[in-house]
Amino acid sequence: MGQKANPIGNRLGIIRGWDSMWFSNPKDFGAKVVEDHKIRTYLNARINKGGVARIVIERTLGKLIITIHTSKPGIIIGKGGQEVDRIKEELKKLTGNNDVQINIMEIRRPELDAQIVGESIARQIEGRVSYKRAIKMAIATAMRMGAEGIKIKAGGRLGGAEIARSEEIKQGRTPLHTFRMDIDYASVYAMTVYGKIGLKVWICKGEVLGERELNPNISSGATDRRGAGNAGEERRDRGERRGGGGDRRGGGDRRGGGGNRGGAKRD
Repeated sequence: MGQKANPIGNRLGIIRGWDSMWFSNPKDFGAKVVEDHKIRTYLNARINKGGVARIVIERTLGKLIITIHTSKPGIIIGKGGQEVDRIKEELKKLTGNNDVQINIMEIRRPELDAQIVGESIARQIEGRVSYKRAIKMAIATAMRMGAEGIKIKAGGRLGGAEIARSEEIKQGRTPLHTFRMDIDYASVYAMTVYGKIGLKVWICKGEVLGERELNPNISSGATDRRGAGNAGEERRDRGERRGGGGDRRGGGDRRGGGGNRGGAKRD
């Protein structure tokens, strides 16, 4: 029975929150669901190399807040925040809503995000890398980063074979029926010259024993939050902090001083 239910849908309201957070009149509900789907389809096509893991949509009193969880925030923000402003204007045209806000959240450990892992394997397969090698490398990286278990299933004309088949490679444990287990799931595909290769990825991140915040912007591994307006300023601040790091590395002088102190003792 473990394969019959989506591991994310199975845990909604228990340890995982919804990616669309809004309430609506029954009359408008269908139109808003379709609009959410259009927004996600557009953003995934628009930022296809931005490492987008999930898109969270919130609606409050005519305001539309879109939070993009990504492993490459610099690509989405662009130079001085120009790219994110362009996306914002395009979304205003798409939705017909003039009050659109875009937040970018950086995923600190993309190796433990099922969507990013799946897309990475798919891009490698499209680049003619052996599917077994790509999958085994992804599994080794995830386990090294602290995953409790990972399972990847590939299906289609694997290796260009005449007859399609499916193969599953796993390591560790992924108990799909244990609701307190935080299991991330993604389904992606690689478009090769000999047809589609489907990929399913399950990553077990361990047990959630306490009460968990269901807001996906808080409960996910993403931590670095930026609004569309001050993205450029924050990037400049971050650059200054990096520069500050250079000064701290000047601690080489301190190490040299330590050597002198050692010499003094020997004298």
